[in-house]
Amino acid sequence: MSRTASPTAQDFVPFATAALDFHRALNVPGGPLVTTRAELDALHAHLVSLHGLLDAHAARTGRLVPIEGDQLSAARTRIWQAADHVHAAYHAAPRPDSGEVPDREACQAGLPEGAPELTICQRHQRTAHLVRRRATPADLHAPFTGLVRH
Repeated sequence: MSRTASPTAQDFVPFATAALDFHRALNVPGGPLVTTRAELDALHAHLVSLHGLLDAHAARTGRLVPIEGDQLSAARTRIWQAADHVHAAYHAAPRPDSGEVPDREACQAGLPEGAPELTICQRHQRTAHLVRRRATPADLHAPFTGLVRH
């Protein structure tokens, strides 16, 4: 069994990276403006997607090369932590219509702000379910998630 993907497989990750760099250059001003909730939602979606990609790689690679799989699992955990912080930032950002800042805990009660605004919360809850199956609370709160095998 080969460890590498087929040479004919299209690798879209460099395009995603370039798109993020392009987006930042065009859309993120140099001044002290706040990030919009729409931007935070898009960033969260990107991080959750990256989490899924790392999860798939960690699961496949860990069976063949455990040390590499451990590192990919640690990266997956760090990406989830980043997504969790972006989700918190979304809830700390004022609503565009009223300027009101809702409680983060309201997210877990369903749709406190109504659809479509809380697709971020639905996405976060779906991914949190996967995270709870793949990581322990200690993994998620440890200052260092990398395992060292000898």
